[in-house]
Amino acid sequence: MARANPLKRYKEKRNFGVTPEPEEGGASAPGVLQFVVQKHWATRLHYDFRIELDGAMKSWAVPKGPSYDTHDKRMAVHVEDHPISYNQFEGEIPPRQYGAGKVIIWDKGSWTPIGDPLKGYRAGRLKFELHGYKLRGKWTLVRMHGKADDKQDAWLLIKEHDGYARPAAEFSVVDQFPDSVAQMPMPAAAVSAPAGVPAAPARKRGKASASGMPADAVKAATPAKLSPLLATLVDGPPPDPENWLYEIKFDGYRLLARIDAKGGVQLFTRNGHDWSGRMPHLVRAIERMKLAPGWLDGEIVVLNESGGTDFQALQNAFDSDNTRDIVYFLFDLPYYGGFDLTGVPLMERRGLLQALLAKAPPGIRFSEIFDAPPEDIVASACKIGLEGVIGKRKNSTYASRRSPDWIKLKCSQRQEFVIGGYTDPKGSRVGIGALLIGVHDDKGDLVYAGAVGAGFNGRTLAHMLERLKPLGIDRRPFKNPTENDRRAHWVKPVLLAEVTFSEWTKDGHVRHPVFHSVRSDKPARAILREKPVHQAGAGRTPEPEPAATMPANFKVSHADRVVDPSTGITKVEVVRFYGLVAPLMMPHLKGRPVSFVRAPQGIKGQLFFQKHLELGQMAGVRQLDAALWPEHPELIEVAGPLGLLSAAQMNVIEFHAWNGVKTLIGKPDRMTFDLDPGEGVGWPVVLQAAELMRVVLDELGLAPFCKTSGGKGLHVVVPLRRQYDWDTIKDFSQAIVRHMARILPQMFVAKSGPGNRVGRIFIDYLRNGFGATTICAWSVRARPGMGVSVPVEWQEVPTLTSGAQWTLRNIHARLDRGNDPWAAYAKAAKSPGAAMKLLGFEAGVRKR
Repeated sequence: MARANPLKRYKEKRNFGVTPEPEEGGASAPGVLQFVVQKHWATRLHYDFRIELDGAMKSWAVPKGPSYDTHDKRMAVHVEDHPISYNQFEGEIPPRQYGAGKVIIWDKGSWTPIGDPLKGYRAGRLKFELHGYKLRGKWTLVRMHGKADDKQDAWLLIKEHDGYARPAAEFSVVDQFPDSVAQMPMPAAAVSAPAGVPAAPARKRGKASASGMPADAVKAATPAKLSPLLATLVDGPPPDPENWLYEIKFDGYRLLARIDAKGGVQLFTRNGHDWSGRMPHLVRAIERMKLAPGWLDGEIVVLNESGGTDFQALQNAFDSDNTRDIVYFLFDLPYYGGFDLTGVPLMERRGLLQALLAKAPPGIRFSEIFDAPPEDIVASACKIGLEGVIGKRKNSTYASRRSPDWIKLKCSQRQEFVIGGYTDPKGSRVGIGALLIGVHDDKGDLVYAGAVGAGFNGRTLAHMLERLKPLGIDRRPFKNPTENDRRAHWVKPVLLAEVTFSEWTKDGHVRHPVFHSVRSDKPARAILREKPVHQAGAGRTPEPEPAATMPANFKVSHADRVVDPSTGITKVEVVRFYGLVAPLMMPHLKGRPVSFVRAPQGIKGQLFFQKHLELGQMAGVRQLDAALWPEHPELIEVAGPLGLLSAAQMNVIEFHAWNGVKTLIGKPDRMTFDLDPGEGVGWPVVLQAAELMRVVLDELGLAPFCKTSGGKGLHVVVPLRRQYDWDTIKDFSQAIVRHMARILPQMFVAKSGPGNRVGRIFIDYLRNGFGATTICAWSVRARPGMGVSVPVEWQEVPTLTSGAQWTLRNIHARLDRGNDPWAAYAKAAKSPGAAMKLLGFEAGVRKR
């Protein structure tokens, strides 16, 4: 029976003559299952989670996006399979097409099934490990009910307990990292996170348990296979040396040793090849130690006369089947004695390993650490001819992937290249002239990177020719042409050459390459161009890191308390929101007296309006100088982002700000008009009123800006030069409102009171008086739904659907645009004097 087309439903839903989405196609990466998460602004913002399985991308729509909190069970609606080529799609799906809206590649990488993935998928319980830029560690997808069918069934996406799990109160990956990763390379194996994305959290040093193992050790059987933790190439030491240790970067082969329950020993390469038979002396040495079952991690080397490592000698040892001089340096212990130690901090794993190796036989050694500043360590390593050093975060855990918790600091640029061909020798040279080498690009194609002819001697030249001749092929294996196409001998791209070089040229070739050795411990398909990650704080021009949603040590009490019963929004969501919008909100708050609306029992309970506070009650919120207003208790200001978080922790929901700043508090720097619709006024009338107000203010030579109120209306804000006192500005704003009420009495009213506003809009000018406040831009409102006051551009005003169009729950759809609508605000302030004359307003300055 023919298998049903998995893309049938996908194709039925789309018109590929209109939508830019791919119709089909895409290829699996060799030996890797891909995943992608696409952030999708359709009818509502959501995250499309897709994993490669059974020739297509199995897909789920996750409304809230993934969470690292193991208590968060995120709804994941199962949707139709997508083609593998959809992994590359980023763009705009046109209006009136299925899924119309913007799509970005929010995360991508590879995934590893835990168990049989097809069986788990059909059973509705799929467990896996993600290796992405933003999503890492173990996760589970669980079908909520019923049998899988062609309908959209509901699943849950759940983070499993591991070293990456974080409480929602401390970290939100969708808040902290909202942007696309489309331009970042897609390696064939697990990816490293960019600077700023948290790795496994640092742990405090644990105490020994009753078993004698560290407190973070977990009882577990010794796994049959293990992939090692790999280091990330960086461009300089990290800025916190007290949190790192440094070891020699051994010039050898990575090797893992497995000890079974009977004391038998097997030696495995990083790719899982059993090399036990090639080094029987190491097998016997470990067996004599009579260790408990577990896994040892280290590197095998051959030492030269000066005590350094010699990779060529190591390779010669294998070529001659004389491996007795190979030494095994051990540096980690991920499993031992029936315990999983991968979640134990590195320093504790090293301590246990060092104790086990106290009486190790010759050939088995412990990798010691350096005791010096990292810059000195690197300089010394390079001076004595080492390849470089390895830095490891002291509290890091162990994971089978490439990790930023282990870093490589190299003395020169050095990496493996795929050999794709060679040239004939010239003159007295024998064997070969030069190797033609390349690396794979992010599409998996082999790209030419140059020719290397230095670093050989007569013996290695002849030996190289012997190895290359049997691999001859007729066609160039590189995607791009080489300068040697006419005289090259092409070979099957399976052998690797380790090469040092001075730099990469602009056209992607290596400069001054020198051959060191042929390697066989890595698959050719895994060879990419190594790009060092910048270490923030290292070097002269550190790259900016994303601002944290909240400091790591910031604690939220009663984090799960429901603030808004209508939506289920919790206190921690409010705190996290203010941490997220702090960079946008602070320009509207800093230096201004502020008042709070607090909701200790949630917004359905009693609300408190607060203008003053006791000194030190909220970190980052400070009292203003009492000398400014001798007759008033000290007012307060939010001095920085921490003040927003501290206030939210103290149950503050709303932030209301004055129209003046403390440096010249007697003269306001803006006017605010609140368009407050009365009973029976429809939303289209409010939009029309805002446009009319804009026209009037423009004619007066002023610069109006608009924002939603977060409630039922709109606010029009006019920046001013600080020339007039509060009473004058208040009277002038009233004159503007009266003018509008005179020319359009059927729409506007200048008097407050519910009876006056029926069927009309009251333009509230009273917010311009001394001590009056207005809800701050980006503040949440303490109302059901928890709307947010959001700055908007005038051209988008006609498209608004309500004053609470954006809420705390859907604000992400707006945050990607930032505060650009008001980018010109800071330079738009004008003197109101000319406008007063146009309106016939006499500016009388009254003293308070």
